[in-house]
Amino acid sequence: MAKIPAGVGPRFPQVVVLVGATGDLSRRKLLPGLFHLCSAGFIPDWRIVGVSLDDIDVEGFKAIARNALDEFGSRKTSPAAWERFAAQLDYVPLAAGAPALKDAVARAEASLGVECRRLHYLSVPPSAALPVVRMLGEAELVERSRIVMEKPFGTDLASARVLNAKLHQVFDESQIFRIDHFLGKEPAQNILAFRFANGLFEPIWNRNFIDHVQIDVPETLGLGKRSGFYEQTGAYRDMVVTHLFQILGFMAMEPPTSLDPEHIGEEKNKVFRSMLPILPGDVVRGQYSGYRGEEGVDPDSDTETFIALKCHIDNWRWAGVPFYLRTGKRMAEGQRIISIAFREPPKSMFPPGSGVGAQGPDHLTFDLADASKMSLSFYGKRPGPGMRLDKLSLQFAMTDTGLAGEVLEAYERLILDAMRGDRTLFTTAEGIERLWEVSQPLLDAPPPVRLYEPGSWGPKPVHQLIAPHAWRLPFERAWRNPNKSGG
Repeated sequence: MAKIPAGVGPRFPQVVVLVGATGDLSRRKLLPGLFHLCSAGFIPDWRIVGVSLDDIDVEGFKAIARNALDEFGSRKTSPAAWERFAAQLDYVPLAAGAPALKDAVARAEASLGVECRRLHYLSVPPSAALPVVRMLGEAELVERSRIVMEKPFGTDLASARVLNAKLHQVFDESQIFRIDHFLGKEPAQNILAFRFANGLFEPIWNRNFIDHVQIDVPETLGLGKRSGFYEQTGAYRDMVVTHLFQILGFMAMEPPTSLDPEHIGEEKNKVFRSMLPILPGDVVRGQYSGYRGEEGVDPDSDTETFIALKCHIDNWRWAGVPFYLRTGKRMAEGQRIISIAFREPPKSMFPPGSGVGAQGPDHLTFDLADASKMSLSFYGKRPGPGMRLDKLSLQFAMTDTGLAGEVLEAYERLILDAMRGDRTLFTTAEGIERLWEVSQPLLDAPPPVRLYEPGSWGPKPVHQLIAPHAWRLPFERAWRNPNKSGG
């Protein structure tokens, strides 16, 4: 096993209270992630107390955890590692209430025998979050603890304020970690390194050199069994406020005075304070054909499964630069990109027919999928006589470094950060309330949904929204395959 560098993990052993322990997110991401963090040595010692509605015992929970590792774990589970992990698992049915949970945590802490910390992970629907928070308070599990909250953080400004106020009755803001798994991905963090560690790009990261920015997250998946939940949220609340705006904050923020979480969080919040309200005329809402016929969906539903919008950051760096955001379900491809379009030269001396300008501006593109990739496109001369130009690209992939195997999955990274008290990649109460505030004009008067066919790129008006520019997706050229020559 590779040695874990000092300072990467938490200083103290951890008692994890995993609420919603038998649910889909827990089985797919949280239990496999906790297993890897524990077995790889990131956490000095641990106990995990599962909590859910299921009336099962500890052995039943262990069976669910084992099946989760077999079905969803991305790494091999050795028998010895599993036995060590399973020995640290406990379980409390939610119906047993606060006294039983208090006793289970007390047993876990006593078995550790040293000073430890508590991490409460709430993998529960929004309607269940506050009752769980109250139960944690009744069980006297607030001290020495941090609490991880899943999205959505309210559905508008009023509900976000009420939610935060009730949370703060039990937990201090410094204890609350509102999770966004997009920011836990290695490529999202690479934006900070790319911008602030290289003298080449930061000087041109502004309105003088950048024409527009696209953050594009189409999804091929439908809703499955989430239709009932989705009816109450839609694509804007589900994806834009909690994910795409957070990526925009990283992309657009000013250089922080240090990489301390509070400094990075403050710069992100400055971006949100500078955002202009989202106007309904700058938004295209869509709904894929057949959505209204799905189980749990109103036959006359106006819920959007697709959204594209134009927003503006009204500060010195970004004044006049439009940011285009797009996401939707049942679309042609599943991608997660940020694409920065640079301004074209003010005058061309190249002859007609040379090809310059024919393929649009130069772009810097970040792929936010787990396999981190970046591409910088530019015009270059085609070999041979005359002056013919082609669009070329420089590309980097994490696989080129040989370090791809060391990348933590998003939830693993964020759980580890919460245990360490590092709030860099989490959302603050101020930030989320500000985003709901700028969203209010759209929520008050949403434009009608327009139908689009599953497997398409959304309703046709998305092209008018971005005109005279064009969406980068679908790509005209595929990402270069590092295992093949050429590209």
